[in-house]
Amino acid sequence: MPSDATEMNRNDSEERKRDETRHKHQTEPLEARSESEKRMRYLSTTILAAALGAGCSSAAGRASAPTTTHGSRPHAHESSPPHESHGAGAHHHAFADADAWTKVLDDPARDDWQRPSEVLRVLELEPAMTVADVGAGTGYFSVRLARAVPRGEVIATDIEPDMVRFLNERARREDLRNLRAIQGTHSASGLAARNVDRILVVHVWHHLGDRNAYARDLAAALKPGGRVIVVDFQLSAHRGPPAEMRVAPESVVAALESAGLSASVSPVVLPDQYIVEAHQRP
Repeated sequence: MPSDATEMNRNDSEERKRDETRHKHQTEPLEARSESEKRMRYLSTTILAAALGAGCSSAAGRASAPTTTHGSRPHAHESSPPHESHGAGAHHHAFADADAWTKVLDDPARDDWQRPSEVLRVLELEPAMTVADVGAGTGYFSVRLARAVPRGEVIATDIEPDMVRFLNERARREDLRNLRAIQGTHSASGLAARNVDRILVVHVWHHLGDRNAYARDLAAALKPGGRVIVVDFQLSAHRGPPAEMRVAPESVVAALESAGLSASVSPVVLPDQYIVEAHQRP
């Protein structure tokens, strides 16, 4: 029969084991959460770098949630930003949760490679111009455009109702009375004919199905002397959509010229992106 001392030692040993088990169960979730947070931070960074979509901004659409990746580098359009199909031959996402996507598309880290000030310089804006941001998403460019044309107007279009809702609320929240968002479709921007001086299309072109038809839609929206600026990912980019989804700048030029515009690749080069400029022919 075990002695009292033996029984006490056994109880102490069992208690120590229980303490060790409790400690392990308490610390493992913290470590797991730490790993999970690291993965989420990495994912957000890579999605932003690619998606931009934005991110992709989406004149024609975006990804279902900020968790989709394209190969080793996701594409968020915008800012960069993930993808959906916008009609035949296109790639489609459903960027339905604007409140979640703004953390990706409007991340200040995007500025380092998106270079928004350089894009705005290419637009050559004047204070009273009417400007369209096609595929505006959560408004990364829209709010900058609104501040650049204080006596003008910015019309932001997106196919996602929640993006339109979010951006109209953002305009009110930031007191940008010259900014309004409207809903477009997969095949049309939603812009009225002969209504805008400048159209900015960022990280949208590779989403489009019938690019020639979309180019005609944009050309019809221009006022006399108006211009279209398309920003998209280079074929050799280290971020953005998968290689098979990318569109060569020459293809963008051809689509815009088929719509009756004079188009060319801009000498301004962004990290991993090109700019195509188009204007009405005399």
